[in-house]
Parts: sequence; structure tokens; C-alpha cells
Amino acid sequence: MIIMKTLNIKTVVYGPFLKLTDPAIVEICAHAGFDFCIIDMEHGPIGYEQAQNLIRAAEIHDLFPVIRVTENSETHILKALDIGAKGIQVPHINNKTDAERAVKATKFNPDGNRGMCRYVRSAKYSSRKKEDYFSKANRETSIIIQIEGLEGVSNLGEILTVDHVDVIFIGPYDLSQSLGVPGDIHNQKVVKQMEKVVKEATKQGVEVGTFVESPRDAKLWVDVGVKYISYSVDVGIFYDACQNIVQNLNQK
Repeated sequence: MIIMKTLNIKTVVYGPFLKLTDPAIVEICAHAGFDFCIIDMEHGPIGYEQAQNLIRAAEIHDLFPVIRVTENSETHILKALDIGAKGIQVPHINNKTDAERAVKATKFNPDGNRGMCRYVRSAKYSSRKKEDYFSKANRETSIIIQIEGLEGVSNLGEILTVDHVDVIFIGPYDLSQSLGVPGDIHNQKVVKQMEKVVKEATKQGVEVGTFVESPRDAKLWVDVGVKYISYSVDVGIFYDACQNIVQNLNQK
């Protein structure tokens, strides 16, 4: 997994989803010791100019910046990469064709067909030698694809045959909805399907990630074999902290 090689510090990495647009949030996450952050453009108000500034903040503090794009779109992936995302997280991958589309949009030739432009932030506005930029981008960009429904789980075998996928990310909430138990991410129906994905992907040498909302759940999935742990969301973390403070203040 490229993010592991880049960080070169842990066998398991942790990072939150970000919906807030202030770069201070990124800096706080870095100072707190997170390994990466996922700038969430699928669920939330973040635009590309704002995302670019969040990436700048991440780079200053050696926090690995991932962008979850709105959809599996060549245009969305291209824009996220051009502003400097080191990882691309693509939602709702259901089959091999979906996975191949995400990879082709992320990689330059010969591995894909990402649109070429050196006059972007990721190429340091053309100051990077083109001989280095295109090949290095292919080597160093992480591709994280999200399996979020029964269709994706059913087609996991063929999805795992697609080259250059670094992480299979299990979306527990959408998976719970697909299984008819919306929001009940601890339901055994959901857990069993997630365990199935972890086992099959790990067997094929592909790392697995998922979303958790507590240290207990993080430990549970790390013990199962998950190595890319997305821990909660900035707004939820802040809410929980505020709620805890208010409850303590109101104790008599």
C-alpha cells in the first residue's frame, strides 16, 4: 500500500474524514498524531479550491492527504489529483469495470489515461521535469476503492484482479443499507460480509480499510486484519468532545 510505504512508520494507519473547510482542522489532526486525512468531497461542502488549501496544510505537517471524490468520474479524479491529492478514494465500486475505470482515471499511460497537464499544483506548476512527474505520479498515488453494497461484495473476486488498487475500503453504513439493516453496522449480516471481504482481499495481497467510530471498533477490525482505519469525522469528533464537556459541566 503506497500510503504505508510513504509513511514508513506503522503496519496500521489511522485518519479521519474531513468535512470542515478550515486548514486548521488538518493541522490539528496532524499535531494529534493521525497518519492521514480523507478530504470528503462526496458528503460535505468542500470545493476544489478549499480542498487544495487543506492539502497544503497536510503537506506542511507530513499528513498524507486523500480525497474522496464525489463519484467514479474521470473529471473528478483528475481535478483531485491535479491539486495535489496523494491518494484517491472512489465510492461505490460494484464490479471490475468500475475498478478499472477508477484506475485508468488515476494513472498516466501506460497504466491509464489520466489527462496530462504539467501546469498544475501537483507538478509544481510546471517546475517539475516532465520526465519525472508522470512516472513518479504513477508510482506514488494511492488508489482506494470503496466496496459498499452486496453487488460489490459479490464481485470482489473479479475486482481484486484489477492492477494498481492499493486498498479495498469497506463502507459499513451503505453496506448495512444494502443488507436491509440501514445504520445497524454491528449487525451480524454486516459483520459477516465485511469479514468475508477482509479475508478474500488479504488472501490476494490487497490491503483493506474501513470506517469506525470508536477505539473499540478500531481494535476489532485491526485484529481481523484491516490496516487502513478511517476514524470518524471531524464534525463528529468535535461534537462528541463538546457533548462530553457540557455533560461534565452540568453534573451536580
